[in-house]
Amino acid sequence: MEPKVSIKLPAKDAARVERFAEITGVNVFACYQCGNCSASCPATEFMDVPPHQVMRYLQLEMFDEIVKANTCWICAACITCTAKCPRGIDIAKAMEGLRQIFLEEQEFARYNIFDIKKKVLEKLPQIALVGNFRKNIL
Repeated sequence: MEPKVSIKLPAKDAARVERFAEITGVNVFACYQCGNCSASCPATEFMDVPPHQVMRYLQLEMFDEIVKANTCWICAACITCTAKCPRGIDIAKAMEGLRQIFLEEQEFARYNIFDIKKKVLEKLPQIALVGNFRKNIL
């Protein structure tokens, strides 16, 4: 009988996987790569990695590849992808979860908007600011 091979994720990726599951509750393994989400997305032409590939990267726990892509920042959360998914996966929620994880890893994640320097503020994607307001208002 052959021994089972177990793959250990780097601590950073393991923490991201756990945090993603905690935030979203999205079962990325339900995705079978039909491409309906990418075909229906009105912003796909501006993304360097289409939504169905982001789901595949999540299945493979390849967070560093997702970080390099602009997809979760281009996503407008219009929920078209979620509505078109034959498996009922909330892809828009997954994109929001990714944005939240990446913002939490940044130094400006928990700042008051008035504490952020203008130079840094000009570089932030607008969706990051909107997401920050939704989570950190009050």
